[in-house]
Amino acid sequence: MKNKPTHIAIIPDGNRRWARKRKLPIGTGHNEGAKSLEKIIEKAHNLDIKYLTVWGSSLSNISNRSEKEVNTLMGIFEKYFKKIASAKETHQNEVRVRVLGRWEELFSSGAKKSINEAIEKTRNYSRNNLTFLMAYNGTDEMVNAVKTICQKHKNKQNFKITPVVLKDNLWTHDLPPVDLVIRTGGEPHWSAGFMMFDVSEARLCFTETLWPSFSPQEFEKTINNYSQIERRFGK
Repeated sequence: MKNKPTHIAIIPDGNRRWARKRKLPIGTGHNEGAKSLEKIIEKAHNLDIKYLTVWGSSLSNISNRSEKEVNTLMGIFEKYFKKIASAKETHQNEVRVRVLGRWEELFSSGAKKSINEAIEKTRNYSRNNLTFLMAYNGTDEMVNAVKTICQKHKNKQNFKITPVVLKDNLWTHDLPPVDLVIRTGGEPHWSAGFMMFDVSEARLCFTETLWPSFSPQEFEKTINNYSQIERRFGK
């Protein structure tokens, strides 16, 4: 495959709408979304995608939704990250797990414990990279980076903020630029400044498929379509 993307970011939208269409509890939609993600991660490894980033939950998902739904999400996160930490595929593929966002401030103790376990058990891997954005907001990330830069360099005269300086202070500082963004769910819009710095040159794919129905086959087809397009980057 020529022009294969190195870094793919996914906005997995549509769990709740998937459940409502089937007259099922919202929690069922989130559980099915987690199952879909497992299949996509496996396919990404099979296709040798080095960096996969998934928006696991937005900041507003955690702060604005009902206590019942948030508790359901916490239970799924606790179970899922524990599974990642112990899965033989994680270690066979040498997958480094990163989790970025406000999760340490806002998640339940059980979810945080499982997330930290996945991070620690995979910290020394580098062959493959799986990043989750949890309690994440891209505007929040950018504001935090600017505040950090100002605090670090407040006593330096004529200090210049360059793209390199900005990137070095983002939560995503050790991730490469995103090549391809896939948003499921049929709503072709951006949300909360999602990875605004890192997606500046990315190709965007919006699919009508709701996330629990997004298959490995559609994922691979999207990557194949990307690989056939010449990226000119303004040249």
